[in-house]
Amino acid sequence: MKKSTASKKGKSWSLRPDCLRVLSDDGKKALKEQKWDKSLLLSMYRNMVLTRLYDERAIMLQRQGRIGFSVPSTGQEAIQTGTASALKADDWFFPSYREPGVFLYRGASLFKMFCNLYGNAEDICQGRQMPVHYSFADLKLFSVSSPISTQVIQSVGTALASKLRKEDAVSISYFGDGGTSENDFHTGLTFAGAMQTPSIFICTNNQYAISVPVSKQTGAKRMVDKAIGYGMPGIAVDGNDVLAVYQATRQAADLARKGGGPTFIECLTFRMGPHSSSDDPTRYRDPDLYEVWKKRDPIDRLRNFLVAKNDWNEKLEKALLDEIKAELAAAVEKAEAVVAPPISSLFENVYAEIPKTLKKQQDALIKEEKLRGDFENTSEAFPL
Repeated sequence: MKKSTASKKGKSWSLRPDCLRVLSDDGKKALKEQKWDKSLLLSMYRNMVLTRLYDERAIMLQRQGRIGFSVPSTGQEAIQTGTASALKADDWFFPSYREPGVFLYRGASLFKMFCNLYGNAEDICQGRQMPVHYSFADLKLFSVSSPISTQVIQSVGTALASKLRKEDAVSISYFGDGGTSENDFHTGLTFAGAMQTPSIFICTNNQYAISVPVSKQTGAKRMVDKAIGYGMPGIAVDGNDVLAVYQATRQAADLARKGGGPTFIECLTFRMGPHSSSDDPTRYRDPDLYEVWKKRDPIDRLRNFLVAKNDWNEKLEKALLDEIKAELAAAVEKAEAVVAPPISSLFENVYAEIPKTLKKQQDALIKEEKLRGDFENTSEAFPL
């Protein structure tokens, strides 16, 4: 397979030759002739641009003090879009906290996603989750959680249920290179391999687990080699090539639907932004490597491919950007106008019926809130 090369301090840098690729580094050509549906390519491109602009808006809101926290996925849009576009409506998704593009491609509401960032009364989780921890059960998008790799076990259990029910659905879970060091990863893949569940495991190898590089995270030279120990096929993919990610995911899904069991996919990429809005990557990241990966931007590559096929131009680009920016602005304005969740909601959705002891506490807190409001209205200090 042809290597991808770039300059790093005058030396040659190459993408690992084992990685599946469809597009050249600049995206201006495909490495082999293949027919692609135009509507699919355009929907992919739109979602990748939407994901990038959504992340930028969220970081901006955090920096302005309008929300408390955000986790960007800049540079990783191809993985989110390529996987989501390759699966069916009945399939189950178990994302980590860096997959907003999966939610967007599946049709999640921008307004509801922003409500989660604000933790307001329209937030599905009523402000009980951290920002970017979305949940859309109706779209088979399971709630994001902070503990690393817990979603792996959950996805395998769901995949086993599909198998026992003789359903056609597969389950896909997402985790980073650091997630492969967690016990839940080992437990999930051991179970999936033994039970031959219809599972797809997406390892986003963005080369840093917060500030810990892959070289310190594991002794494995390639993340994809981990698949061998669990008795499942592994595929290494250029994670900045949305068409390669799509192709690998479709292959894994077809295998799972035919009863062929799970597949582990390593998507090699680079986290262009910080781990979160609380992180400063300049303290630990190689700036030269950043520049190398910047030239392999997944959005630029797909745009160049579309332009080369005469399916895209500057006029269409401007119209798309204007449309998406307007959608984001409207969703933010609407979400920001929503009030905080009522204080009584602290006691709800835990028990089918609130126990008497909790009901007593709920009533007392509501009463105290009313008293506090009355004192504030009369400009008197509330006695603590």
